Amino acid sequence: MQKSISTAKALREWRLYLFVAVPLLFILMFQYFPAASAVYHSFFEWDGDDTKRFIGLDNFRRILGDTTLWNSFILIGILVLANVLKLIPSIFIAVMIHRLKSDKAQYWYRLLVVLPMIVPQLVVLFIWKFFFDPNLGPLNKILETTRLMEVLAWFDSTFFAGNTFRTDAPVAWLSQEQLIVPALIIWGFPWIGAVGVLIYLAGLQSISKDVYEAADLDGVSAFQKFLYIELPLIMTQVRLTLILLIIGTLQSFGLQLLLLGEGGGAGGRGMVPGLWMYNQAFVANEFGYACAIGLVLFFFILILTIINNKYVRVDK
Repeated sequence: MQKSISTAKALREWRLYLFVAVPLLFILMFQYFPAASAVYHSFFEWDGDDTKRFIGLDNFRRILGDTTLWNSFILIGILVLANVLKLIPSIFIAVMIHRLKSDKAQYWYRLLVVLPMIVPQLVVLFIWKFFFDPNLGPLNKILETTRLMEVLAWFDSTFFAGNTFRTDAPVAWLSQEQLIVPALIIWGFPWIGAVGVLIYLAGLQSISKDVYEAADLDGVSAFQKFLYIELPLIMTQVRLTLILLIIGTLQSFGLQLLLLGEGGGAGGRGMVPGLWMYNQAFVANEFGYACAIGLVLFFFILILTIINNKYVRVDK
């Protein structure tokens, strides 16, 4: 009897191992294998076909002198800092929804935040490309209607050369070298990310009502509640979104490719590491060098993730 029970238990364990092993096998096939292939081919001169030649560390030595790549890291650093600041509207909206007394109102506001997610990202990028259009785009029309264009033109002529903003000519946001970085930062306004709002809401809803009641008894203001209660208690969610933000920003290049083209716009000002890697692979057919760039990107992401985990403290 004891032997049959042990046999049945062993069979259940083997079935569990099997159910775990099959998904793991698919992960190894479709995720780890391409990553391992990229590491392997980074040591080769490879054109993406069967023809390849082992060159050791030459691709990485070439990276050290690649000024275009290192200049693109400057831009990606600016975009990472800008995206960190763009987390603030999502946190603000999450806190406002959380503080609503009506559950029904909370539901409808969550729905309004989530609805834009059904729009394909490619469509959103095309809409923003139209938004920046110098002749038909809404951005220039808004600046002209609100007379902000005159303010920008005065500021530009007073402190700079006066060639960027002019009242007698449309502003070419994606064609002028000095406006490419501001355009990439403006993209996504008002910077309310549906996923971020939902993540922060999940953290806020886990806060006990007793904490709020104690704060009310102590006469704590709304801002103090945010500063001393809500923000510290959602730092786990903030750290998670920071990690996802850093990874997404360093890996992304679709925005720059669609808005500015494969050259990164005028003077290559919109060139980011991911777009430069894309160029080397699919324009120059230097897939081995592109794999080496991807490996360098991986180490940058790893280092920034470690720094984020170390210095973004979660003390509850």
